[in-house]
Amino acid sequence: MGKLDNVTALYLEGIRDGRAREAVERYTGERYTQHSTGVADGVEGFVAFFEAFIERNPKREIDIIRGFEDGRYVFVHAFQSLNDGEAKWVTMDLFDTDEDDRIVEHWDVIQAWAEETVSGRTQIDGPTDVEDLDRTDANKERVRDFVRVVLQEGQGDRVTEFVSTDSYHQHNPQVGDGLEGLGVFLGQLAEQGLALRYTEVVLLVGSGNFVATLCRAEMGDQELAIIDLFRLQDGMIVEHWDAIEPVPPQEEWANSGKF
Repeated sequence: MGKLDNVTALYLEGIRDGRAREAVERYTGERYTQHSTGVADGVEGFVAFFEAFIERNPKREIDIIRGFEDGRYVFVHAFQSLNDGEAKWVTMDLFDTDEDDRIVEHWDVIQAWAEETVSGRTQIDGPTDVEDLDRTDANKERVRDFVRVVLQEGQGDRVTEFVSTDSYHQHNPQVGDGLEGLGVFLGQLAEQGLALRYTEVVLLVGSGNFVATLCRAEMGDQELAIIDLFRLQDGMIVEHWDAIEPVPPQEEWANSGKF
């Protein structure tokens, strides 16, 4: 089994199918460093958290919507419905692996499912096939520049250098399609005295037309963890998904922290 297979199996066998210990022992390496702040490091940390989770949530539907590998890293985009839809979550995860393709580190950002969105698109629909593998490096650099110029340095007037003016499909529940939708959303934040600022790119991975980033960000006094997934076409960003999660206070962490 390859890296993506191991990640998918950990999710589906360990969490969906309720075999937490069996799966984490099979698919992780000599260490398992955890950044999901409620889960302690290692096999025992995973088992302690997910055995209780499985008991609390006897009905678990989990779908891996998108996934790809980039060298030693794996990205997956997942949807979870618990107890016949009592709770629904969208999760974006990044995994590091060892030379045997076993998982050794995990980051995630989890966001509640939104039944209604501004764009009319869901948080998970849209294309899933990885294409244009020959453009992987160029697309990664394109997204790296976009994050630096527009999201970190705040040069919003340069957004059209990176985002298509013809077609930009949006899956953030609060943002409409196109650059107009993005502008309306940012204007609403400004009216509330809020500014979203990205402060650090923690990880950037890609495969073909898909590139994902894990970033630190700030909105007011609140630190955020954000995973963005971009789809590119002909060197321009044409589609965007994300998951955003407030970073909890350090005293609530069960490990070394979100990043």
